[in-house]
Amino acid sequence: DLENVKGSIISSERPDIYISSKFAEYNYSDQNSKFYDDVVIKYNDQVIKCDNLDLKISDNIAIAYNNVIFQDRDSLMKAEKITMNILTKDIIINSDNKIEITTN
Repeated sequence: DLENVKGSIISSERPDIYISSKFAEYNYSDQNSKFYDDVVIKYNDQVIKCDNLDLKISDNIAIAYNNVIFQDRDSLMKAEKITMNILTKDIIINSDNKIEITTN
């Protein structure tokens, strides 16, 4: 178990991803991580805040869930879950409830 976690996913071809949280669990055998409590993901001009983030290195995905807020320069959105391809930075937004979007 880790506390006050700060990490990054660095690529020579794409913008870096920065992750921070109060706590995380790291699996040394498969390099997957589970971040929780005040999770913040920053990349490009976008910020995702959530309670939980599962980083699955073998699948090249990050799954943000529980109280997810996605923010960029022009909008703010709340969702149930956001899945990000950590190679392409493409995101998929899933929600069982109505998605709330606020634009600036």
